[in-house]
Amino acid sequence: MDHKIRLMKEQLHDAWRTNNKIGLLFIELISEEDMNKTLLARGRTIYEQLTHLHNVRMQWLDIAAKDISKKYKIIGRDASVDKEVLFEAFEGSGKGMEEFINKSWEKEGKVSSFKKGLIPFISYLIAHESHHRGNILLTLKQSGIKIPDELKWGIWDWNKI
Repeated sequence: MDHKIRLMKEQLHDAWRTNNKIGLLFIELISEEDMNKTLLARGRTIYEQLTHLHNVRMQWLDIAAKDISKKYKIIGRDASVDKEVLFEAFEGSGKGMEEFINKSWEKEGKVSSFKKGLIPFISYLIAHESHHRGNILLTLKQSGIKIPDELKWGIWDWNKI
């Protein structure tokens, strides 16, 4: 593989890994009590938003790479979720997406059910997860919870993550 192509693939992997590490930081740094916060009576708690992120990854893997999705588990609606379960799920679906990057790369970046290809697909997932992380930070702030600096500011320094 040409050096420039290898470099681009590694940069895509690095962008995904950084995104996943940020999700793991949210799980690590938000307290158990605060994970149950929501701003709306019928809105998703922080736990539910993070579970949603994992499940969306899994749903896409199920569409685009069933062989990979079978290695990891979706979190059911009625499942009991705690930080340990969520952390393990994020690690798994994060690795699953890395496997998918490799698989799609070998197919010239094609992604089933996503016409624009691999790089826009990963960008879409990162944008989706960033949207929910913004909602989570707003929930914490509006609930009067002090957000750890590592979460508030550290997530923006991708050179250190």
